Amino acid sequence: MKQTYTYRGKAGQFFAVLLPIFVTQMSLMATGFFNTVMAGHISEQDLAGVAVGVNLFMPFFGSFLGIISGLTPVIAQYYGAGKGQAIRYTAQQGFYWALALAVLFLAGGYIAVPLLLPLLALEPRVAYITTHYLMAVSCGIVPIFLAGVIRNFIDAHGYTRLTMCITMCTVPVNIALNYVFMYGACGLPAFGGIGAGIGSACTFTLNLLLNVLVVTRVRPFRAYHLLSALPRPRLAAWRRQLAVGVPIGATMFTEQSIFGAVGLFMTSYGTAIVAAHQAAMNFTTIIYMIPLSISIALSILVGYEVGAHRLRDAAQYVRLGRVLSLVFVCSIALPLTAHKSAVAALYASSWELETLISTFLVYAVFMQVADCLNAPLQGALRGYKDVHVTLGLAIFSNWVIGLPLGWLMAHYSGFGPYSYWTGLIGGIAVGAVCLSLRLRRVQRAQLAQP
Repeated sequence: MKQTYTYRGKAGQFFAVLLPIFVTQMSLMATGFFNTVMAGHISEQDLAGVAVGVNLFMPFFGSFLGIISGLTPVIAQYYGAGKGQAIRYTAQQGFYWALALAVLFLAGGYIAVPLLLPLLALEPRVAYITTHYLMAVSCGIVPIFLAGVIRNFIDAHGYTRLTMCITMCTVPVNIALNYVFMYGACGLPAFGGIGAGIGSACTFTLNLLLNVLVVTRVRPFRAYHLLSALPRPRLAAWRRQLAVGVPIGATMFTEQSIFGAVGLFMTSYGTAIVAAHQAAMNFTTIIYMIPLSISIALSILVGYEVGAHRLRDAAQYVRLGRVLSLVFVCSIALPLTAHKSAVAALYASSWELETLISTFLVYAVFMQVADCLNAPLQGALRGYKDVHVTLGLAIFSNWVIGLPLGWLMAHYSGFGPYSYWTGLIGGIAVGAVCLSLRLRRVQRAQLAQP
C-alpha cells in the first residue's frame, strides 16, 4: 500500500485490496457448497451428519478466526507508522496466543459436543457421522489458526492478492481430497461424510505450509524473519492484541448465531418453510460477500491511514467504501426483484416451494440493502481499533431489537415466518444507524487529537 492523494488514486488502491478479498471469500464459500453437494450424493444420513457438524463447528470456528483477525488493524496501523519491529513482535506473539486459542477451541469441543448431540435427538448413524466429522476436522485446527496469524500479517500490508492465491490453490485441493476420502479413491476406503472432515484438516495443514512459504521466500515479508529468533511469550502483549481481537470475534459470533436461532424458530412452520428459508438465506449469504469484503478492505486501508496519522485520507476511504457498497448491492438487489422466480427455481423442485422461496427473496433484498449500510461501518471502526462499542451495538441490534421484534411479530401479527426476517432487517438497520453515529464520534475524536 502507498499514500494516495486523489479519490481516483484511492479508488484504484481500494479495488486492488478489495477484489482479492472478494475472490477469497467466494472461494471459501465454494468449499462448503461442494462439501454439502458431495455428502448429499452419498446418503441422506451423510448429508445430515455433515450439515449438523458444520452448523455446530462454523459459528465458533469463525468467531475464533475473528479474534485472530484483530491482528489486521493492529499491524496495518504499525505498517502505516513504519514500525517494522513492532509488526514482527506483534505477529510473533500472535503465534503463541493463536496456539492457546486452538487448545481452548479443541478442549471446548471435546467437552461440549458429547453434551450437545444427545439434545438434538439425531438418528444414531447421523450422530456417528457428526461426531467423527468433527473429530477429523479438529486435526486441522492448530495449523489453520497459525496460518490465520500469517494471513492477517500479509493482508495488513495490502498484499491481499497473495492470500487470494493461497486460497484459490487450497480450494480445488480440498474438493479433490474430499472426493478421495468421501467416495474412496487411490486405494483408500470410502469414509462418507466423515471424509469431508479429513479433507478439510489436510487442506488446513496445506494452507499453513503455503503461508509459511510466502513469509519465508517472498519479499517484503522475508525481511521480517518472522519465524526465526522467536521472543518469549509476553502476557502483556497478548492482552493488548486480544483487547482488539476478542470483541471482533464476539461480534462475529453474535451475528452468526442469530441466524441459527431464526432457523430453529422456522421449524415450527413445517418442512417447506424451513427449506425455503434455508434456500433464501443461502442466496443472500452469497450476495453478502460483497459488503463483507468491503468491510475487510476498509479495516486494512483505514488502519493503514490512521497509523500514518492521515485521518482525512482514512475518512475518504470510509466514504468511498460506503458508496461502493450501496452501489454494488443495489445493482444486484434491484434486478433480483424482477427475476426472483428464476433464482427460486435454482433451489426448488416444485411450484409450491418456488413460490415460498420467491417471497423470502423479497425480504432478502431488503436485508442486503441494510447489510450494505451496516458492514462497511463495522470495517471502518475496526480500522480505528474501535471494537468494544461495535460489539455492544451488535448485541443490541441483533438480540435486543432484531430477534425480539421478529418473535413479537410472529406471535401478534399475520406475517408468520416472514416476521423473523422483518425483525432481522429492522435490527440490522438500527445497527447501521448506531454504527454511523459511533463512527462520526470516533472520527471527530481522532481529528481533535494533537
